[in-house]
Amino acid sequence: MAISKEQVEHVAKLARLYLTEEEAQQYTGQLNKILGFADKLNELDTEDVEPTSHVLPMANVLREDEEKPSLEREKALTNAPDQKDGMFRVPAVFEE
Repeated sequence: MAISKEQVEHVAKLARLYLTEEEAQQYTGQLNKILGFADKLNELDTEDVEPTSHVLPMANVLREDEEKPSLEREKALTNAPDQKDGMFRVPAVFEE
């Protein structure tokens, strides 16, 4: 499969990109190289290859939830720039 310069210019126009003549020629050549490589993949015998969504087997990489003691309030507030009644104090974000 090959792509023509006119097709590159059409797609550029749809994307509202201005291409010079030199850029259109350059992108046409680059895209044709990419498509040529993709065509080589069609030559592979994939008859006995099962379709997959990932190259490697995927497993849930998240750990199980475990109950753990939380950080003590005083320790959590140690570096707080402003605190009141054992809580972080932050500027109001509501508008009246």
